[in-house]
Amino acid sequence: MNRKTLLAAFAMALAATTAQAQTEIQWWHSMGGALGDKVNDLATKVNATQKDYKIVPVFKGSYPESMTAAIAAYRAGNAPHILQVFEVGTATMMAAKGAIVPVYKLMKDADEPFNPKDYLGPVAGYYTDSRGNMLSFPFNSSTAIFYWNKDAFKKAGLDPNKPPKTWKEFLADVDKLQASGQKCAYTTSWPSWVHIENFAAWHNIPIGTKENGLAGLDTQFKINDALHVRQVQMLSDLAKKGAFQYAGRTNQGGAKFSSGECAMLTESTGGQANVRRDAKFDWAVTEIPYWDDVQGAPQNAIIGGASLWVMGGKTNNAYKGVAKFFAFLSKPDIQMEWHTGTGYVPITYAAYELTKKSGFYDKNPGAEVAIKMLTKKPPTANSKGLRFGNFVQGREVIEEEMEGVFAGKKDAKTALDDAVRRGNEILRKFEAANK
Repeated sequence: MNRKTLLAAFAMALAATTAQAQTEIQWWHSMGGALGDKVNDLATKVNATQKDYKIVPVFKGSYPESMTAAIAAYRAGNAPHILQVFEVGTATMMAAKGAIVPVYKLMKDADEPFNPKDYLGPVAGYYTDSRGNMLSFPFNSSTAIFYWNKDAFKKAGLDPNKPPKTWKEFLADVDKLQASGQKCAYTTSWPSWVHIENFAAWHNIPIGTKENGLAGLDTQFKINDALHVRQVQMLSDLAKKGAFQYAGRTNQGGAKFSSGECAMLTESTGGQANVRRDAKFDWAVTEIPYWDDVQGAPQNAIIGGASLWVMGGKTNNAYKGVAKFFAFLSKPDIQMEWHTGTGYVPITYAAYELTKKSGFYDKNPGAEVAIKMLTKKPPTANSKGLRFGNFVQGREVIEEEMEGVFAGKKDAKTALDDAVRRGNEILRKFEAANK
């Protein structure tokens, strides 16, 4: 063997040894398409900063699908190190005793910098227990915002730069839009998230006892109060005259707005990318309306999106790698890049300030609306989030009852009473299983 061959063989052996020494961190997520590309970019960036750990992102389908796969994998002894879980799965993950490692403990044990006060209040609050301990790591967070078609407003004789601030103003705009020939004045995506959950936080009223479930499993729904009934009945009345068109339980409302079919929309801030791509008219976004006869409104919005949970049963060395990754994700420049590239909000105050200084909001004013809504006032027991057991099913019950109202089969009070009764049955089953 000549000298060159010997050196090449030595280099290959050294590379193999280095690769073997590197600890792989499996990260299961539910972000497809362009968002999946952004996730892969994050992994590539953090992997380039050191050689001890390798973050390996793996797309596992929708949020429910990835949760189901992770639970099965945990039982089989081969769960991922990190699992992305949507916000309504928080209580289910908390109840999985031994299956998760709380993020505050992870960061402390790894001696990585971590201060919950560095994170946006409503974001941190959603994933924090009653003792102030953050249980999962905030990742992709959004909130509900209001979209309007400026061209349709002009045609209706409305000021295209003056969207409705209150629901009373909204109703007046609906009448003018319909009078101008706009058949569908308004639609919404995510009806329960917008008109039940965020609506409650925005008006500082509860949707459940025990701080919306954050303070205990023995919680009960309270969405059949007078204000929620008023809101759902308003939508029902608009549906009867064709002004409100129900689009479905997820983000289908966005397509009705982007096509010009409907002139106003409530949707996630994350929906802006699709509207920007598809709309052929002038449009803008602002805060969701509020009822101005409710004292203290608007309060603050709550988040949607997901957080990262650390699964149990891994080595201390692997956990150090996970902690370093979370510290990397918290860096202001990394957060700003994620925020500006995806539409999700930056999870830390430092990243928000850095984005401000960059001039991004001056060029893209809609990008700041969600952050202003989330941070409008310090969160209260009613507005810091929610944590209901099996809320995936609970939300489906709420949406099913709302659909009955929109279809004219039930009045709002009856439907919300039924939603509370059925939802509480789900909560009691979860409580009994997790005592």
